[in-house]
Amino acid sequence: MHELGVIIEVVKKVESFAKKNRIVEIDTLVLQIGELSSMVPKYVEACYPAAVDGTLLQDTKLKIEILPCNAICKNCNKVFNLIEAQKKCPDCESEEWDLLGGNEFLIKEIIAC
Repeated sequence: MHELGVIIEVVKKVESFAKKNRIVEIDTLVLQIGELSSMVPKYVEACYPAAVDGTLLQDTKLKIEILPCNAICKNCNKVFNLIEAQKKCPDCESEEWDLLGGNEFLIKEIIAC
């Protein structure tokens, strides 16, 4: 489970940001995880308490937003969810597409108290 190591690095980044901006208490950390990301949301949630233990984020809430895996068809320009459409354009059934999003892992928001 690589999520723990990644979340520990996120905590370090957020703590650094908080110190630079004189934030002493954080209420909520909002992460965005794409449907194709290597980060598994349920594992992120499971390891979060261990990653924040003893840090500035110890009492924070974690909110995860899932970003859709969207693609655009190279044949007809239809934008569609790649997973739901099983990697085929739902309009023309082409399997040639460009990925628009869905592999992200982002710190979206740090909500201070």
